[in-house]
Amino acid sequence: MGTQTTVRLSKEERRREIVKAAMREFATGGLYGTPVEAIARRAGVSQPYVFQLFGTKRDLFIAAVRRAFERTIAAFRKAAAGVGQDADTQTVLIAMGLAYRRLLQDRELLLMQLQACAACKDEQVRQIVRDEVVRLVRFVQAASGAGNRDAREWLAEGMLMNVAAAMDLNNLHDDRACVRIPGEILAGQA
Repeated sequence: MGTQTTVRLSKEERRREIVKAAMREFATGGLYGTPVEAIARRAGVSQPYVFQLFGTKRDLFIAAVRRAFERTIAAFRKAAAGVGQDADTQTVLIAMGLAYRRLLQDRELLLMQLQACAACKDEQVRQIVRDEVVRLVRFVQAASGAGNRDAREWLAEGMLMNVAAAMDLNNLHDDRACVRIPGEILAGQA
């Protein structure tokens, strides 16, 4: 029999692993319906260790919300960089919209975003979600040159895409599928 080596993760690496596990659990159970024990089990750590690293379940949820927004902004940053510095506003917005459409295929990320909004009953969570949305919008405006109206319309279309993706309307093949239009517009299929 061979010897088994144990790989010890740093505290930051362990935190990232727990946040990843938390995103998976919170995506389906939300802030109020997800037991910390389920997150700890998924991450392969003890429940007390989770509390040692994050303090409260709310703080862990907030870390997961922030991670979801970080992933989204990273995808937008990459998309904006891909069209080049000389691209006009609409070209950049379309590139970021297409990147977002690809992100929505990750159901955990999509549901985590929806759970973040659903948890806004909690004042502290609401403030974090507001701050993250403002940060996202400011990035979109800075990267694309979009004014407030264009950014608002673009964000509204993204929210419609969220709802359509959550209901899996892209796989609905009848007249009710008209909500798919935002994705079709982004893909140039309108």
